[in-house]
Amino acid sequence: MANVLVFIDNPGDALKKSTLELLTLGRSLGETAVAVNGDLHQDVSATLAEYGVTAVFRPSAQDLDDYLVSAKAAYLAAAAGAASAGTVLLDNSPEGKEIAARLGIRLNAGVITDVVAVDADGTAHKSVLAGSYTTSARVTTAVSVLTVKANNVTPEPASVASAPETSTVEVPANGTATAARVTAREQKAASGRPDLSDARIVVAGGRGVDGDFGPVEQLADALGAAVGPPVQPRTPAGSATTPRWARPARPCRPSSTSRPASPVPSSRKPGCRQRRSSWP
Repeated sequence: MANVLVFIDNPGDALKKSTLELLTLGRSLGETAVAVNGDLHQDVSATLAEYGVTAVFRPSAQDLDDYLVSAKAAYLAAAAGAASAGTVLLDNSPEGKEIAARLGIRLNAGVITDVVAVDADGTAHKSVLAGSYTTSARVTTAVSVLTVKANNVTPEPASVASAPETSTVEVPANGTATAARVTAREQKAASGRPDLSDARIVVAGGRGVDGDFGPVEQLADALGAAVGPPVQPRTPAGSATTPRWARPARPCRPSSTSRPASPVPSSRKPGCRQRRSSWP
């Protein structure tokens, strides 16, 4: 079976559902190892064993969070070499995608983002235009780097728990030597809403609210939802794991930007966009 490496960044006291999905997907593709950045709590170690992880890699440097993503990409490249990984899985967050891009350069690997499913032969499936259709892609390089969207895999522990060995991976010096350093952090106030990557319902607002997100937040709180940007979902519509998006009603108004003329069906008002298009 192929070797799979899953990147887990600062797992905290317990693994998130999206991380459990990555572990489940990785196990379906082959023997799964994890590269962890940050503290590794006992409960997290127990969960990794429960999900059949065979090896755990830790970085030699403990200050990767003091740099932007290039340091993590350098560590992950070293971990992929130590695991002889043919597939590397990351979350589909903006940072995860950026790490994947830099990792692809270091490993000379093909990178596929926004993945919703992966076949045993490595073919990755993506949902396009709010689930209007799906596309399939497969890298032609020896290693594939995939960022996987949350809520598309049902987390399932392994039938038999494992006893993963923990080892340290040396972080290449060039991973931090020229990397931009983070000089300060400001903790975001907790809202009590679910994390956007794990949310089943997302309330989105855009220009139509004229900068007042109060009604958007009130609707999100009433639905137990997360607040997201004004974009459409890109998972298959109607599937059991598809996040539901709710948009506050907004008046239709002409675009204030100049655009090339295009035929407009009589059923649409001039200046209005179709529902599936994002408001600029």
